[in-house]
Amino acid sequence: MKRSIITAFALLVFTIFAVGQKMPSPPAKATGTADGVSVTIDYHQPSAKGRKMLGGINPYGEVWRTGANATTSIELGANAKVEGQAVAKGKYGLYTIPGENEWIIILNKDIKWGAYDYTEKNDVLRVKVKPSKPAAFVETFTISVENNSVVLRWENTQVAFKITKG
Repeated sequence: MKRSIITAFALLVFTIFAVGQKMPSPPAKATGTADGVSVTIDYHQPSAKGRKMLGGINPYGEVWRTGANATTSIELGANAKVEGQAVAKGKYGLYTIPGENEWIIILNKDIKWGAYDYTEKNDVLRVKVKPSKPAAFVETFTISVENNSVVLRWENTQVAFKITKG
């Protein structure tokens, strides 16, 4: 009994302490409309902090959860097409495979913690897009819905994929 009270107290103190701390990669939400389709993206925003992220800590050619902490999710409010491929209305894990000259955008049935349990067989869609350079260096990873596209920006890289009505 005494042990469980001490354990409960320790957990309470830890929780109070943790709540007061700022997350290094805080949660963020991108919302918008692409060709009449509502799009909501929940993700966490890592910052470069002087480190080489894309092609460094986040290696090229490997599946990335497209943010930090939990897997990024994308919710489509209607049947849609992503880069011309049909996708049913719903919520999906948004994964990417970054590359210097090409990125693979992945919508997956699973929304889990990170990319550790990512399973390719649960992919709903894979499309290839070309990266470009943003107007200026982007310290903190951002996602936005602009001009009927979802745009990812970080460091010296910008990637967009088009969403249209399905």
